[in-house]
Amino acid sequence: MVDFNELLAEGDDIQSFEDYLNRYADRVGDAINSFIPHGTHPDMDRYLYAPLLQFSRNGGKRHRPLICFAACMAVGGDAARALSAAAAIEHFHTAALIHDDIADEAELRRGERCLYLTEGLGLAINMGDLGLQLVNGTVAKDANLDDHTKVRVLTELIEMTKRTIEGQALDIGWARDRRYDISPEDYLVMATCKTAHYSGAVPLAIGAIIGGGTETQIEGLRNYGLDTGLAFQIQDDLLNLVGRAESTKKGFRDDITEGKRTLVVVHALQNLGDADHARLVELLSSHTKEPADLQEAVDIMQKSGSIEYARNYAENLTSIAKNRLVDMIEPSRARDLLISMADWFVSRLK
Repeated sequence: MVDFNELLAEGDDIQSFEDYLNRYADRVGDAINSFIPHGTHPDMDRYLYAPLLQFSRNGGKRHRPLICFAACMAVGGDAARALSAAAAIEHFHTAALIHDDIADEAELRRGERCLYLTEGLGLAINMGDLGLQLVNGTVAKDANLDDHTKVRVLTELIEMTKRTIEGQALDIGWARDRRYDISPEDYLVMATCKTAHYSGAVPLAIGAIIGGGTETQIEGLRNYGLDTGLAFQIQDDLLNLVGRAESTKKGFRDDITEGKRTLVVVHALQNLGDADHARLVELLSSHTKEPADLQEAVDIMQKSGSIEYARNYAENLTSIAKNRLVDMIEPSRARDLLISMADWFVSRLK
């Protein structure tokens, strides 16, 4: 479990956000997984709780709960009080991944076969639904939070859920209707809703709320999370196209196979000549998995300058966001960590 008195203690060897993740990801994951209950019948564990727990244990870097703790500390609060809220956000993330893989007909998640492939579609949907139930239930049962704080945190979580679903609707709907008239501005609305709220803005805002931050601090951290969370998604899109295949642990270049409208894609479609535009649309519509076809699509997007455009957009977002945060939050190790977070979001390799 996590020793919250140890988090960012003076004199430790944490120099960057990546150090912070590496130090605490596994322990935070254990704490989060402790909120997954057991069933009242053995088959409930077999068909529900145990597979969900196994999926959650393969949980990645745990950056969402860890930035929630950091935001709490950045405003002078006790990070231990943020545990239930941080767990709620991570359980939402788990549910979103399970349902997202089903919608995308994906094959791999973090290097392993997707849950709906190993457990069946119906059970996987049900496990995702349980993850959503754990979001509000985890906070509502927390005896360490006063009622006013609980209501405020739950309101944040409800709004976060709505925003994410809105973004997912755009993402899925554009693919269903074979829409290729999407602009970069459209993409930014979708990605902000689908990713930036729950991967950046809400963990930071909730951490500040629980930590007793001022309204200015809460909104400043929320806006910082919106900008850096959007940069996080853009980097995810880039890694899927031009990262290392062994680093994605999801399915290298499967965004092309799935015809995803990423910032790279929508910018390319606005800037390509007719022949290249038609060929890229053909490749995105074909659901191809052929390596040569996937490479051709990347080459076309490189030719349009769209990969560099997306990379520069993410870097500019984080640069501006860091300057705003410095003006908003008093100096501390937690603030330094959050500034380092922005750099990690746009430079990580997986």
